[in-house]
Amino acid sequence: MVSRVIPVDPFDLVIFGGTGDLARRKILPGLFRRFCAGQIPENSRIIAAARSEMDDDGYRDLAREAIEEFGRKKGRDKKAVKAFLKHLYYVPVDAKGEGGWKQLKERLRDDDDVVRAFYFSVGPSLFSDLAEGLQVNGLSHRDVRIVVEKPFGHDLESARELNEELAKHFHEDQIYRIDHYLGKETVQNLMAVRFGNMLFEPLWNAQYVDHIQITVSETVGVGGRGSYYDNAGAMRDMVQNHLMQLLCLIAMEPPARFEADAVRDEKLKVIRALDPVDPDQIVRGQYTSDGQMPSYREDAENPTSKTESYIALKCYISNWRWANTPFYLRTGKRLNAQASEIAVVFKDAPHSIFGIDAGRHRNVLSIRLQPNEGMTLGVTIKEPGPGGMRLVDVPLDMSFAEALGPEAEEAADAYERLIMDVIRGNQTLFMRGDEVEAAWAWTDPLIEGWERRGDSPKPYDAGSGGPDDAAFLINRDGRRWRRIQT
Repeated sequence: MVSRVIPVDPFDLVIFGGTGDLARRKILPGLFRRFCAGQIPENSRIIAAARSEMDDDGYRDLAREAIEEFGRKKGRDKKAVKAFLKHLYYVPVDAKGEGGWKQLKERLRDDDDVVRAFYFSVGPSLFSDLAEGLQVNGLSHRDVRIVVEKPFGHDLESARELNEELAKHFHEDQIYRIDHYLGKETVQNLMAVRFGNMLFEPLWNAQYVDHIQITVSETVGVGGRGSYYDNAGAMRDMVQNHLMQLLCLIAMEPPARFEADAVRDEKLKVIRALDPVDPDQIVRGQYTSDGQMPSYREDAENPTSKTESYIALKCYISNWRWANTPFYLRTGKRLNAQASEIAVVFKDAPHSIFGIDAGRHRNVLSIRLQPNEGMTLGVTIKEPGPGGMRLVDVPLDMSFAEALGPEAEEAADAYERLIMDVIRGNQTLFMRGDEVEAAWAWTDPLIEGWERRGDSPKPYDAGSGGPDDAAFLINRDGRRWRRIQT
């Protein structure tokens, strides 16, 4: 199978916060891989901007170290790294002041054939300052694109304020709110499976689907993010954005076209159709020490914290497609597996001709986001051999690396793909402002509810599957959480 790389137009990409952790871990190694794939035109430039005093050579040394530490080892060679580094430049810029803006403007090309994009790889508190700085210093024009990282607001009010601030300087079609989960190969394949196969779409509704589980399980703790995380928690950090986006893609109606606004219109309808969640349908947890790993409160350096590091909830979507079909969401840190999965659990056959001894068998479509991206469809067959009609469930497994060959292993990761979409001007996999606000409008009452009641999260051992109450949440409905495959 031959991988097809679609080239992009020449560009000037400015990375504000170009010396930061995200730039070093994801952005620079990702851009290097796109360069190796032949996707970055020869006359494109990547300009890092930060407060640190540094010259071009100093930044190239930083980038080389980042590629060596965080980049994929396969296919990397010194000649390729050296050629890539020639595209990199550095300008010291004070986001809140006047320093460096003139020099940055001098580095940029005023050419209609060159795409100009600015990546805000900084904290949200600087978004407004950077947007204003670009306009005041004559660095923006109608075709400029800006990329903003999450968290996009802390609640509905702050999200609206941030949208309004950005709207003072840029049109909505210039703003790319990035959620790296939407750049994952499997997430995009979810749309292909749903809307490209007659096999699934007729069954994708309440008549045939018993329930859907969305799981994002992490083995890491909050670590060095303790101060941020303790003001956010699992609901704000994961559910309001990542899990909400997965929920929208699994539940939305078919868009008229695979275009940015058509897709995002359908996602917005899902969010607005979500019912409020009763308190007894929410389980919050906080990891404790297992004797080896520290507790959440130790990691967050807050001995009285009531912030959740785990959350599970059951929600419903009030529309014709999904009426009375439960969606179970769960995510947490310091769990026993590092994995992400969407499981579509279909209903039992209306009548079993094989009798009670055949047991209960259900088709399950498992969509694995990590690790080992791929999809598995559970199918019921007869167990081989004599002795009667004994049924057994077997997987029809499609792991991308096995089914599609080496090209799947070398496919662009989420950040690579999304950055290239910015250069192309394709907003399909980026959140729109009204979509972000709608997600907060659904999330805020849940958070306000447990804060008003003074609820404390349930303790669970680090390295376990989460609090026991999360199992009760689904067990009382006669269902079970799926065992996460690592």
